[in-house]
Amino acid sequence: MTILILATVILILNWIWEYRRHLRKVKSIPIRIHVNGTRGKSSVTRLIAAGLRAGDIKTIAKITGTLPRVVLPDAREAAIIRLMGANIIEQKYIFREALEHQPQAIVIECMAVNPVFQWITERKFVKSTISVITNCRPDHLDLMGSTVQSVTMSLSNTIPSRGVCYTAENEHFVILDKVAKRRHTRIHQIRPHDITQEELAQFRYIEHAENVQLALAVCAEAGVPRDVALKGMQSANPDPGALRKYEINDRNKKIHFYNVFAANDPKSTARIIDMVTGQLNNVEKIVILNSRSDRLFRSEQLVDAVMELDYSYLLLTGEIPEKVEAYALSAGVPREKLIPMGEPLPEAVYRKVWELTNRESHVLGIGNIAGRIKYGAQIVAHFRHRVQAEKKVQKQGVSSG
Repeated sequence: MTILILATVILILNWIWEYRRHLRKVKSIPIRIHVNGTRGKSSVTRLIAAGLRAGDIKTIAKITGTLPRVVLPDAREAAIIRLMGANIIEQKYIFREALEHQPQAIVIECMAVNPVFQWITERKFVKSTISVITNCRPDHLDLMGSTVQSVTMSLSNTIPSRGVCYTAENEHFVILDKVAKRRHTRIHQIRPHDITQEELAQFRYIEHAENVQLALAVCAEAGVPRDVALKGMQSANPDPGALRKYEINDRNKKIHFYNVFAANDPKSTARIIDMVTGQLNNVEKIVILNSRSDRLFRSEQLVDAVMELDYSYLLLTGEIPEKVEAYALSAGVPREKLIPMGEPLPEAVYRKVWELTNRESHVLGIGNIAGRIKYGAQIVAHFRHRVQAEKKVQKQGVSSG
């Protein structure tokens, strides 16, 4: 019994010592930015880090999006290898690794979904000086509550005490404002009025004006001029899950493929589909919905979202196409528009898209990019390789000419 008590005391003292050591590491980095929200966290984290680097602020960034990454002060990226799955304890280890580079700033994407874990991550691990909440939309309702209001309250757990908060949220800003005032934190609502289409066109991928404006505001808070920060953002590497467009010309048919897998909540997905195809007429609009066996409810939500839009065909890929098909039919999707495919070779998905295309089609990959065999990522890679092969052939043709 005495040995057990002694072991317990030693363990507790070790925890206290370890936590105090972590706090010293945290306080050694003067600018700590915690990025939370429903959509755009990874992109905004990268944008902020790029803007700070451009302003000569030595910065470490940690992204937990499509592929977990640490972005070093020289913009090189290191993969995060997870042997036991995602765990919020990662945030503590990032500070330990960051200290080796002696950064002036650290930008961390919130990886917690559970409200309690969000609170712990902010209060115990990050202790941010600047909080960012991109937006508040219905997602992970099983963990954050059944309403958007409850999701907003959950996300507000990363608003610090006596700090600064920036958000692009509009509809539920009042909730965030009340929480910020209780914590004596200055909160700023950012609207994308100061970003031009010409500036957005300088990005190598399709970036949202809200994300850029939000990142610029945070960089300004840290003392980086707008033009300097924007130039740094435009030259930075995008997140692997960033919205990108691939154009393929194949046997007198033109196919435009959009990687929309990162926006896997229904509201964000519908917004992006409407943004990139809403004004198009007289072309096929083909949606590829990739499903995971543990995310049937999300797939059903995405079916509902697609039904509200103008689309020509809905291809069902992934692990549970038969279940998604059954739901889609019961929800009213016409059978002639529904094409279940499962997980064939990605070439088969491409062939089906080509067959469905008359002269020109716009194809949107939505749902889950991962899963048992990361089938969504395979689809994206196949379309990207098609583009690269086409460019290689064109280059060889020019060289031989």
